[in-house]
Amino acid sequence: MTEQSLYYMGDMDLKHKVLAIAEEEGASRAAYALKLLQSEGALSIASTGKDPATGKLITHQYRVEGPVMMFLTTTAIDIDEELLNRCLVLSVNEDREQTQAIHRLQREQQTLEGLVRRQRRTALIKLHKNAQRLLKPLFVVNPFVDELTFPDTLTRMRRDHMKYLTLIRAIALLHQHQRPVATRQGVSFIEATREDIGKAKELMDELMRRSLDELPSQTRRLLGLIAEMAGGREGFRFSRRDVRAHTGWGHTQLKTHLHRLEELEYLIVYHGGRGQTFVYELNWPGLEEEKPGGSRPQAGGMSGTGRAAETRMNTGANGIFHAESENRTYTEA
Repeated sequence: MTEQSLYYMGDMDLKHKVLAIAEEEGASRAAYALKLLQSEGALSIASTGKDPATGKLITHQYRVEGPVMMFLTTTAIDIDEELLNRCLVLSVNEDREQTQAIHRLQREQQTLEGLVRRQRRTALIKLHKNAQRLLKPLFVVNPFVDELTFPDTLTRMRRDHMKYLTLIRAIALLHQHQRPVATRQGVSFIEATREDIGKAKELMDELMRRSLDELPSQTRRLLGLIAEMAGGREGFRFSRRDVRAHTGWGHTQLKTHLHRLEELEYLIVYHGGRGQTFVYELNWPGLEEEKPGGSRPQAGGMSGTGRAAETRMNTGANGIFHAESENRTYTEA
C-alpha cells in the first residue's frame, strides 16, 4: 500500500468495508492515512491536475467515505504507537501446548474424519454469514452508563474508554432479536443489559492487559522463562547461550527480545569473563510471581525503585473497572 493510495479510491469503495492488511510492514507508508481513516471516519486530499479543457493546472478535491473496519497482522515488535492505540491488540498463543494442539489438528486433517469436517466448514461459514445478515441497523442505548467507571491514568485511555463502550454496544446489537425494540422521539433502539456489560468487561479486561503491557507478548513470555531458569536465585548471572539452551529459541528471535528487555532495564548487562562478551542479571523484584507466558501490564505509576508500578486491569461484577496495584486496590473514577 503506497502512501497516498487510499486517498484515490472511489468515494464509497471503503464505506462499511473491512480493510484487511496481511502484514503491517506493507502498510507502513500509509500509516498516516490509516490513522486518519480510523479517527475521522473519512479521508480527503486536495491534489493538482490539468484541466482537460484548458490544460491549466487546477485543484481537485478527493474524498473517501468511511467508516472502515481495519485489521492488520504482524510479527514486528515495534509498531507505530499512534496506530496501535486506535486498535484492539490480540496476541497469538505461542506456548508449546498450543503447538502440540495444532500438530494434532494437522494430523487429524489427513484422516477421513478430517476430510469430512473440512467439507462441513463451508456450510458452517455460510450459517454464520446468514446470521449476520439478519442483523438490522439499530441504535443501542446503555441505561447503566452512570454506574460505569474507567481508568484515567494514561492519555491513551480516552480512546480505550470508547473501545469499551463500543464493545458493549456491539454485544447488545448481536442480541437484538432477543430484545424488545423501543421507539421514542422517532428513534428505534434496544437497550444494553448488565449481562452485555459483564461480557464486555470479561473481554476488555484481557485486551487491556495486552494493550497496556510495555512488553510485547513474546518478550513477556521470554521474561517468564528467564525467571523460571533463574529459580529465584539472587545475583544469578547467565549468558545468551544459557537462555537459548533453556528455552530452545533461535538466535535471531532471542537476540531481538533480549535487546528489548535490556532497553527497558529488566536485565542488567555485565561484561563476562572466560571469553564471553557479556552476561545478564535479572533486575525485576517479584520475578518469582512471573509464569512462562504471563502477561502482567505496566499501567502507569512509579514505585520507589523507579520502575513502573505493576497494575492489573480488572472489573467488578457490575462492569466497573478497577486497578489492582501491588499494595492497594482502588477504583478509577
